[in-house]
Amino acid sequence: MSQQGLSPEFALAYRAMMLDGIVREAEVTRKVIAAIPDAQSHYKPDPHARTAKELAAHLASADIHFLNSIADLKFDMTGSEHKPQTVGELVTWYDENLKPGVARVAAMSAEQLLTPVSFAGVFNLPAVFYLGFLNNHHIHHRGALATYLRPMGSKVPTIYGGSYDEPFRMPQPAEAVA
Repeated sequence: MSQQGLSPEFALAYRAMMLDGIVREAEVTRKVIAAIPDAQSHYKPDPHARTAKELAAHLASADIHFLNSIADLKFDMTGSEHKPQTVGELVTWYDENLKPGVARVAAMSAEQLLTPVSFAGVFNLPAVFYLGFLNNHHIHHRGALATYLRPMGSKVPTIYGGSYDEPFRMPQPAEAVA
């Protein structure tokens, strides 16, 4: 689909669909980050890998950076990642900053969403399409981080259905109504 063929209605619908998914993914990501034991947060599976805390900070910071960059119609690649002292601080920071970032994108007009934005000179896409980049980047790094949890002595929370540590449970009829 060329940029000329994008309609305002498409941009608004795509934004609504993507933000809904991003918010749901962030709820799961919060659980994955919160599962990192502070005492083991410097664990990394390979000398070339990031530590669990570095990877978690990158994941959370990138989500917030992408949302704000989309809303600003400009990607500033000089920003730094949030560097918390503890995992709890990172979870709190993520909680406090994700909702305002989502709200900023949700408030954008169709015209703004369709505005081409340069991403490090590599891409020049309508702003709304970077929500797909955010989502893919997010899921990629959360998957990597989830693989760190058991070697650190933690449990893997439910991500897309159950895990060994948190098995899938079918809701009972009374729960499904609530």
